[in-house]
Amino acid sequence: MADEIVAQDVDIEVGGSQPMTAYLARPSGGEGRSAVLVCSELWGVTEEVREVARQVAALGHVAIAPNLYHRSGPETAAGLAESDANRERGFALLGQLTREGVEADLRACLAHVRDHEAATGKAGVLGFSLGGHIAYFAASRLDLAAAAVFYPGWLPVAGTALSRPEPLLEATGGIADRDVRMLLVFAELDHVIAADQRSMISDALTAAGVRHDTVVYPGVQHAFFFPGRGPYDKAAADDSWARVGELFAAELGR
Repeated sequence: MADEIVAQDVDIEVGGSQPMTAYLARPSGGEGRSAVLVCSELWGVTEEVREVARQVAALGHVAIAPNLYHRSGPETAAGLAESDANRERGFALLGQLTREGVEADLRACLAHVRDHEAATGKAGVLGFSLGGHIAYFAASRLDLAAAAVFYPGWLPVAGTALSRPEPLLEATGGIADRDVRMLLVFAELDHVIAADQRSMISDALTAAGVRHDTVVYPGVQHAFFFPGRGPYDKAAADDSWARVGELFAAELGR
């Protein structure tokens, strides 16, 4: 019988005037679970992201999704509804992110689940779009065993999110140093990540000696993973999630 999933918002102190809110989901039974950081799209910790955290918990891990926008105000905790105005707001928020701040937030999340949620041992990260960008960064800075990176934007080009001052792709050596196993998931028709960028990312990982698998789903678009959206592709979403489960089972245990 599968464990019940227990989920809640938690506040985590990260040294600022306000704590960081994060969404935590875990199986109800047992101790010694591995931790998985769940990194959000531009829209923040929406109900879609919370559902992904619960799905990660159903795989047997303690999942935690931080609100990385928390320094911009507590009203960001619930995420942003998708709209043109909120897209502009989201880009303004991600423009406030720094490598030092994001690293501190992710480390605080791992410390929290280890101190309070009986998560021990190995850890991994999962992220989508902006969250994939963040997951790539996390793999270069944190002691992780596995990273599942869905259609990560802005890795090879300087100027956006954590690709400042130089492209985040230049941090690939840090992933190799930590021996993080990577799964990279792309959409063939992605309007954000062209084929040449996919090749640049794969070439950088290969050159650095990173253990990685790359899958490109033909005929699908950016953000294909989430149901209820125009780009949703069930076959690609189901197959990619099976690959995430296999990666985490192999590298984190069950």
